[in-house]
Amino acid sequence: MDGSSLRAVGWARTLPMDSSVKAARDWAREHLDALGWNDEAPETADAVLLSVSELITNAHRHARSNAQLVMLWDSRCLHIAVHDHSGELPAPREPSTDRVGGRGMLLVDALADSWEAHPCPHGKTVTACFSPPAADAGRG
Repeated sequence: MDGSSLRAVGWARTLPMDSSVKAARDWAREHLDALGWNDEAPETADAVLLSVSELITNAHRHARSNAQLVMLWDSRCLHIAVHDHSGELPAPREPSTDRVGGRGMLLVDALADSWEAHPCPHGKTVTACFSPPAADAGRG
């Protein structure tokens, strides 16, 4: 094995339209526990969970679609990917006092180290990446 090989661990779950966002957060929290992030970096874990909430909400509400949630830890970044059946790519909107919603991607943009959206043959995938817990060491 050469030095460029990468080890990764991942989990995936389908969240039908009638499932709750809380179910997605609870599922993600279990895997954050397995990684030790809830104890080692609670701020990062909270950011991940809020981002999961926003991405699943977008898939259900705006794409009117089931959502496939994938968490992939590659020891460099925790990738949170949500696939839905809409080809419309998300974009952060300017905050407004005239509407209740529309802040989800602004939150993801503020919480994640990076995020991107890619069209797929049957919809799109939005991925947010979070640095490992060591990055939380100086916070708080």
